Amino acid sequence: MKKMFLMAAAALVMFSCNKEEGKTAASAGFKTAYVDIQKISEDYEEFKDLESKLKIKQEELGRGLAQKAQQWKLDYAEAQQLSASKGPQWSQLKGQELQKREQDIAAEQQTLGKQMQDEVLAQNDSVSKKIKKHIEAYGKKNGYDYIYSTSDVSSIIYAKDGYNITDQILKELNDNYKSTRPAEPAKEEKKK
Repeated sequence: MKKMFLMAAAALVMFSCNKEEGKTAASAGFKTAYVDIQKISEDYEEFKDLESKLKIKQEELGRGLAQKAQQWKLDYAEAQQLSASKGPQWSQLKGQELQKREQDIAAEQQTLGKQMQDEVLAQNDSVSKKIKKHIEAYGKKNGYDYIYSTSDVSSIIYAKDGYNITDQILKELNDNYKSTRPAEPAKEEKKK
């Protein structure tokens, strides 16, 4: 009972100290804001371009693999039709060959999947670092003491809308990216 009372008293003292610290921080004029990282990841042009490029690359890499898989299916169907007329020894050898090709296709698919995953992670990490540096520079330039982030796993449960600087950060990021992004070819050149 004494321990519980002491713990409650200690908690009360800590709470009152934190309350006083909060008053001091507020009176000192700390400038804080937060950024919605989820919104930035959805609306940042560089992320969108990166996603498009990676999707195109995945389709290109997958095209060759899909052709191999389709050819394997055709060969398998043909082997099933010929197995009765060619005999059990031929069927067994052909089955081993087809099984080996199927395993090779599966291994290639796994390798390509890992390669794409590694590339996506590396690209996302690079862009995330760029965003973080930009937010840090924005905070210094605009005199913020703290800039918090919010996303699906958020440490901010509530904040006034006035503290949300996501749109300003996003606009600057997109403006900076557009100024460094190579120009897209004209529509007429794309048709060629």
